[in-house]
Amino acid sequence: VQLVESGGGLVQSGGSLRLSCAASGFTFDDYAIGWFRQAPGKEREGVSCIDPSGGSTYYADSVKGRFTVPSNNAKNTVYLQMNSLKPEDTAVYYCARGGGGEYFWGSEWEYDYWGQGTQVTVSS
Repeated sequence: VQLVESGGGLVQSGGSLRLSCAASGFTFDDYAIGWFRQAPGKEREGVSCIDPSGGSTYYADSVKGRFTVPSNNAKNTVYLQMNSLKPEDTAVYYCARGGGGEYFWGSEWEYDYWGQGTQVTVSS
């Protein structure tokens, strides 16, 4: 199982970035993919999650209306489209395999494989 994130970088406040999470080594439709982030000195938090088979999506309140999580099942890839970025979105972003459904998607223990992370920095 492998998850590889890409697309991070430096962007100004109000800008956009799209992160990619390329998955391999398992049946893509069998698992949800979650996005998490960890800012310096803070705990890792759930940002969003998608169930590629059913299309259900979940978002943290802090990103609702600004982030979306589309997927391309043919490419075994999940994206995190981030718009209207704020300095407080600065963090290392990780994708992970697992799920947890509507109530537990944001819990780290629901995920078993993680990518290496990609840095997102939003300047004010």
